[in-house]
Amino acid sequence: MARTIPIFAQKKAPTVALAEFRVSPPLALYVHVPWCVQKCPYCDFNSHEAGETIPEREYVAALIADLQSALPLIWGRPVQTVFFGGGTPSLLSPAAIDELIAAFRALAMLAPEAEITLEANPGTVEAEKFAGFRAAGVNRLSLGIQSFNDDHLQALGRIHGAAEAKRAAQLAGEHFESFNLDLMYGLPGQTHEQALTDIETALSFSPSHLSCYQLTLEPNTRFAAFPPELPEGDLCADMQEAIEARLAAAGFANYETSAFAQPGKQCKHNLNYWYFGDYLGIGAGAHSKLTLHDRVLRQMRHKHPKAYLESIRGGSAIQEDNPVEMASLPFEFMMNALRLADGFHPSLFEARTAQSLNTVLPQLRAAEADGLLIVGPEKIAPTAKGRRFLNVLLERFL
Repeated sequence: MARTIPIFAQKKAPTVALAEFRVSPPLALYVHVPWCVQKCPYCDFNSHEAGETIPEREYVAALIADLQSALPLIWGRPVQTVFFGGGTPSLLSPAAIDELIAAFRALAMLAPEAEITLEANPGTVEAEKFAGFRAAGVNRLSLGIQSFNDDHLQALGRIHGAAEAKRAAQLAGEHFESFNLDLMYGLPGQTHEQALTDIETALSFSPSHLSCYQLTLEPNTRFAAFPPELPEGDLCADMQEAIEARLAAAGFANYETSAFAQPGKQCKHNLNYWYFGDYLGIGAGAHSKLTLHDRVLRQMRHKHPKAYLESIRGGSAIQEDNPVEMASLPFEFMMNALRLADGFHPSLFEARTAQSLNTVLPQLRAAEADGLLIVGPEKIAPTAKGRRFLNVLLERFL
């Protein structure tokens, strides 16, 4: 287990060069709810099967205590967005979400018009809570649909069926002006036509945002241990191109690698990640990235729910607390910002890394020469080729 080591503590301890950050980045709050009804075989997130009940009251109190302990790191900084992720945050009651949002407003400088997103499953029990979540202050819903096809949902180990998915999407539109539908393609046994049928079904509910991911086999998942037969790579590439074309025709901008939005409906919370903004993460396994006046700090809370609750009772939820090496900041910045179709303004690099753009100018020029980047005085952005071969592009900055 990692422990916090003061920057100038022991002679043998690694040192981190100090920087000078003149302006703090925008700040977001991430809240992790670690329970699911059932662990999906493709999921590598920090999620745990809930059993019959979850300790809602104890967990809500722990989240509030966690935020209180972190306040000295964010004094005076307004929180622009809140994101309840998981796990399945919709397992919490609307009353619990209401209590948490009220605490965020009282303790932190939560902006009056903050975007507040909650992830939800399409199961009937969760969908019946949508009106309560909206009344509690959630103003954006993200639904984990994955597919509207019963066979594909069964192959993915999802506990909802196509009828529940459609009903939940309908309810999301009734209660939320802004909502996202998560979809996957490249599923076991999926054809090109079936992938596009899922897109057409999603569009019929008029979502403001869609997230479309190719199913990948992540380490330490059931699918990694027992791989299903997936469509071949060329077919998945055809699916991706067809999905991008259809959504463009429907007025959705592919503003980030897997994210598509109607005008003005991009996810502000995720944009803050891509622009290398700051975020405070509370809850089991939550990560934080916080810019102090002289360094960037990364933290991780204890991952297992029981360990997290015990650590809160012990006075500190933090399992890892490490400053980021200055030499690592350029790559970390590029790893995020180059996911965006519009890229970033050159001045943002210095603001977020406290380093001159000249630090990476040779890599930028080389990537430009290879047709992977557009480098201009107002914008640095990946080309279509750079977006398609993003990993190749990012390797330039390692």
